[in-house]
Amino acid sequence: MGFRRKSRELALQVLFQADFCRSQDGQAVLFPILDKSISKVRSFAELLVEGVSRHRDEIDRIIGRYTEHWSPERMALIDRCVLQFSTFELLYLDEIPPKVTINEAIEIAKKYGNEDSGAFVNGILDHIHQDLFSLGPVHRKIEIPGDAD
Repeated sequence: MGFRRKSRELALQVLFQADFCRSQDGQAVLFPILDKSISKVRSFAELLVEGVSRHRDEIDRIIGRYTEHWSPERMALIDRCVLQFSTFELLYLDEIPPKVTINEAIEIAKKYGNEDSGAFVNGILDHIHQDLFSLGPVHRKIEIPGDAD
């Protein structure tokens, strides 16, 4: 398993716990969970958690546009967290190919969610990707720590 997959799974844990504990800021739970992680894994996980924390309203609005009859608040918590960090990646991390972001999200949703999570996440992220990229470049580039190695 690559370091980014580990980072995404770590970010999922942090976002899940922050949401479950009703803390809008993932920073409240970030450090105890990430404390034992190697630096490359930790750096990318921190980027995802901080990105979702800073842009949560925008990310949730985008996700909400593509879910019929399901506001982000009504979704399964795992699915919502996976969609949040993946949407952040699609919007802000153009060094990561969208197909990679979507495939990683599907695999993580299948692993941690219910039997429908992979298909649910795939459908929403695919629509987000198609619509965002049909409008042309929308990325606001954020440099990924440790990407040069």
